[in-house]
Amino acid sequence: MKAVVVTDFGGPEVMKVMDVDLPVVAPNQVLIRVAATSVNFADIKSRYGNYHGATKPPFIPGLDAAGVIEAVGRDVAHLQVGQRVIAFAKAGSYSEYLAADEALTFPLPDEVDFATAAACPIVSFTSYKLLADVGRLEAGETVLIHAAAGGVGTTAIQLAKLLGAGKVIGTVGSEQKIATALEAGADHVICYQDGSFASQVNELTDGRGADVILDSIAGWVTEQSLDCLAHYGRLVHFGNAGGEVGHIKTKDLHASCRSVLGFSLGTTRKQRPHLLKSAADHVLPFLADGRLAMKIGRVFSLAEAAQAHQLVESRQSLGKVLLEVNR
Repeated sequence: MKAVVVTDFGGPEVMKVMDVDLPVVAPNQVLIRVAATSVNFADIKSRYGNYHGATKPPFIPGLDAAGVIEAVGRDVAHLQVGQRVIAFAKAGSYSEYLAADEALTFPLPDEVDFATAAACPIVSFTSYKLLADVGRLEAGETVLIHAAAGGVGTTAIQLAKLLGAGKVIGTVGSEQKIATALEAGADHVICYQDGSFASQVNELTDGRGADVILDSIAGWVTEQSLDCLAHYGRLVHFGNAGGEVGHIKTKDLHASCRSVLGFSLGTTRKQRPHLLKSAADHVLPFLADGRLAMKIGRVFSLAEAAQAHQLVESRQSLGKVLLEVNR
């Protein structure tokens, strides 16, 4: 099969399209013919060797995909050949075929096309877990979402509204991204290009602050988020796209009954994959009936994977970037 292979740690140029063997399917796995796969920031970190648990080259990058089951292992009980599915790949998804565990493969509703499906798994499952399970969002609460114009951001905005948020505020790093977050349904969008957002969040919430804050940036963004986190609020940290470490003081927590929480979809896939079924059960119906829309910014072919990475790495991408196998 054709696959994109990271031949060494480094820039986008280390990715090459090569002929490789088909994946060997374990008894509890399925073989999927890939229709499309998404580009995630974790793929870029893996290419540089900076992702937690990163594989050493050569390896096939990619975390999630949509496609059709071509074969099933002997212990697979609830999936069958010919089913349209989304899945989290066992060992890379930038390829014509991939192997996935049954527990990480989910039947796709007929109403959902492959492009929408490929854009969905990482961002929608992450967003649902952050809001519903880790952030424990309650009806009427205010949610602040950093990096609001990205794949997780535009999805989390919509899911926050679907889960009952009273107000959703987004932050973005440049003025041209404001429209994307507003189109996704944010009530207000703040550009933190000037290095400040907390005072504006407090003003928009009549001094209360946000009840749930989703932070994938870390560094000063995390630190300033404490300045606009409401009493009993939950700050959920799930990435460090900014590349810096944020420092939190314990004195900022106990008296205000506020919490700082961490989440990793990668860790959950590896250690507690059963927790993702509830996310699928909620997210896929939202996609099927159109209440949740995937924002797809650009679509590339497998051969254009380097260009796709350059776009995402530049932080100029809006929504999800996809690779279509037969494009």
